[in-house]
Amino acid sequence: MHTPNDMSRSRAAFAQNSTLIAVVEMSLSSWLVAGIVPGLDRQPTKKLAVDHDALLELLHRWRNEAVRAGCQINRIVVAYESGRDGFWLARWLRARGVEAYVIHASSVPVSREHRRAKTDRLDTELLKRAFLGWLRGEANHCSMAAIPTQEDEDAKRPGRERENLIRECTRIVNRIKSNLARLGIRGFKMSMEHSAETLETLRTPEGGAIPANTLAELNREIDRLRFLRQQIKQVEAARADRLRETPDESGTAMIRELTRVVGVGVETADMLVREVFSRPLRDRKAVARYAGLTGAPDESGQKRRERGLAKAGNARVRRGMIQLAWGHLLHQKDSVLAVWYRKRTADGRGGLRKTMIVALARKLLIVLWRIATTGVTPEGIAIRPAV
Repeated sequence: MHTPNDMSRSRAAFAQNSTLIAVVEMSLSSWLVAGIVPGLDRQPTKKLAVDHDALLELLHRWRNEAVRAGCQINRIVVAYESGRDGFWLARWLRARGVEAYVIHASSVPVSREHRRAKTDRLDTELLKRAFLGWLRGEANHCSMAAIPTQEDEDAKRPGRERENLIRECTRIVNRIKSNLARLGIRGFKMSMEHSAETLETLRTPEGGAIPANTLAELNREIDRLRFLRQQIKQVEAARADRLRETPDESGTAMIRELTRVVGVGVETADMLVREVFSRPLRDRKAVARYAGLTGAPDESGQKRRERGLAKAGNARVRRGMIQLAWGHLLHQKDSVLAVWYRKRTADGRGGLRKTMIVALARKLLIVLWRIATTGVTPEGIAIRPAV
């Protein structure tokens, strides 16, 4: 029995004699297209330039060949692996009457040989076998990624841009501190408004000023840091304006609902909604798996061990939830989850605390998912009054 939003197998009836199947192995400079065309003994392959119009023309040409061979084509399905090219091609093909799917690259079974042969042509054969099994409704062949709209993808950009800007700020600060430490200067605060002027007054333990070339380099680093911090403020202001101007949008409603939970701020709520909760995930297990907060057991014979987090999901969500779990213990000390964590880590072992914080992050993510999607707050969670 199929569950809602289950992308591990096809839910449509599959008639192979009237379905044209194609897979695309995409690279930076070319596409290799392999097909299964009804009525043809051969399984054609064609190397194309990176050109979506040429791909559509090729699919129509293969359809015409199948018709001339006496087969009526009622369905054209195309699949390619998720990667750098994203989902634009799938959206473009669907708008032109072609069923397009994006395969999770990590879900395709591959040979476990130490040095297996790997070429684009062999990869297309592997994709064809996996995709054909998926179309037949068989399990464990591959899974498909949900194809978001362009608006949903664009809504993620501010949060990801802010994360990249903060990471770049950290790099600059570390470079400045390293440069000063090389001269024996420590304790310089990068949050000072007049950092550039203060640099000229600093003295090394030897009693000299900062050398001219190093001083010029540090001033340029500080200018870049100020510019990046200004951009971060612009991103945050634009997000605040968007939340204020679109109060009826479903994503905005979820963010407002999550920020009522004590310990959850606007930045975390926006990240969770844009990255996870706006997706049509079928159940709580899918939510935890998407965040990469599930385990990776290794069991064979008498061997029983846990290899840690699977880390197969969204790294941003995983990092954010682990940080939020530590904050939950601070801001929601009397919640059911906090009491459960303290009870499980009562013996005080440090390793156990780190392991259980992942379990707490997984449980907390599911709680927040239910709050955002259903509006129902579980008992024991401290909530701010509605504004």
